[in-house]
Amino acid sequence: MTRLTAKFWVHAYRTRLELKGIPAFVVAHGDDIAGAVLIKLATLDGQATAFQRSFDLMSGARKWIILAEGAEADVDAAIAKQRSFDPDLWVIEVEDRQGRHLLDEPGLSD
Repeated sequence: MTRLTAKFWVHAYRTRLELKGIPAFVVAHGDDIAGAVLIKLATLDGQATAFQRSFDLMSGARKWIILAEGAEADVDAAIAKQRSFDPDLWVIEVEDRQGRHLLDEPGLSD
């Protein structure tokens, strides 16, 4: 099975968000080919959630799980810690008061 490059996935994700009127910014540009991607959802009330892709050990499917959530400063600290381990990591910040991130839509977990 062919995997999408990280750069292509990020571009497609940002396009989907833009079509829904949801602002998103590349905070950290990781490796274009194989960089992992973290999504930070900021609800603009001082709270945030960081999502990372993980593998379901039972099915082998990829899914989004919560890396950190709560005060935005705490979520930023968790992301900074991940970046210290992985300099090839992409970080995309999504800003939406309604908490929309679209990660549960078809095609975005692949």
